[in-house]
Amino acid sequence: MPNLLVFLGSARDSTPPSPARLGLRVARACVGLLEANGASVELIDPLDIDLGCIFKPHFSYSKSQVPEPLDALATKIAAADGYVMVSPEYNHAMSPALAHLLNHFGSSNFAFKPSAIVTYSAGQWGGARAAVGMRTFLSELGCLPVSAMIHVPKAQEVLEENGRFVEDAERWSDYFGRTLGQLGWWAEACAQHRAVHDPHQVSPAFRQAPAQRNAP
Repeated sequence: MPNLLVFLGSARDSTPPSPARLGLRVARACVGLLEANGASVELIDPLDIDLGCIFKPHFSYSKSQVPEPLDALATKIAAADGYVMVSPEYNHAMSPALAHLLNHFGSSNFAFKPSAIVTYSAGQWGGARAAVGMRTFLSELGCLPVSAMIHVPKAQEVLEENGRFVEDAERWSDYFGRTLGQLGWWAEACAQHRAVHDPHQVSPAFRQAPAQRNAP
């Protein structure tokens, strides 16, 4: 079964808004449903990772100077078969915390693997507008998002703190399951194909400058 990472796109742990860390409920729901289907899953919480106060990507360090938390997460990203990106909506866009975290790592770590978009809100829209930009962002990162998405409006009424559904658990599980099922299917298919055909031989990652992508 696939090895998956669930990225929580919120670094706030205070009120307002209330309740605090609403996205953690959504992320825990994803973890629970994926594990119930046999996947190996780890929740990546930005509050657990010291990224430093100055932005410096993992790939810009020399090997002997890479901060341990950054290097450990890079290893997990490279080893994973797929990703779930859980984000609130900020100004019709994805979470700055999620973009900041993911931008620390080169696309070659994520490439040729699928991702799933999960958004939420305390209001009625469920963060759906953030998902529009997330499709472009994740595609450029190399982990193409599956077609189905999850949007959770009024997440504080839908989920308990432990990630369990307050009511209509079967309907919510089916709703989440459509997206997470697509993710699992693609993750397994891609993993099997990577085992027999190295994708980086087909489309090498640039190592020196973005100009390596340019037309002659």
